Amino acid sequence: MKKHNGMRPHDIAILLKIASKGNEKWYMKDLAHELSISPSEISESIYRSVIGGLISSDKRSLKKLALLDFLKSGLKYVYPQQPGAMVRGIGTSISASPLNKEIVSIDRFVWAFGEGNMRGQVIEPLHPKTPEACLKDKKYYELMALTDAIRIGKVREQNIAFDMLREKIEYA
Repeated sequence: MKKHNGMRPHDIAILLKIASKGNEKWYMKDLAHELSISPSEISESIYRSVIGGLISSDKRSLKKLALLDFLKSGLKYVYPQQPGAMVRGIGTSISASPLNKEIVSIDRFVWAFGEGNMRGQVIEPLHPKTPEACLKDKKYYELMALTDAIRIGKVREQNIAFDMLREKIEYA
């Protein structure tokens, strides 16, 4: 049996992609294609998630409550992020849907992306290909943006983001 050497940032991106599919069946090869992550890395990530208790041992079901617990209690400590320089990109956190409808702020946060339409402080995504993957899947984009609000937001923003995230994951 392989040794578990800890979760990686893109494991969260993969878990959220699975969550975005709701009850739809998913296959590792499809995740690899949709996220632009190699099939072998998807497989390794799923293995880490099984060992970490975030995916069932049959590798078919997301353990939603465990994932939500990790997102609420551990994410901001394990994968912290500080807003950086002003760049062009696509909105994340409070600068993206659905939070941008709930929270009014002059602050803008983006994932750097040359074809983006917003300027803001750069936030490093959990995986470099996140912007491209999010532009292809609105549900996934919302989950990733809410996750960034937990990583960088103030307490109120984190709480609102988590409540929205919980609703989208639990009832998907």
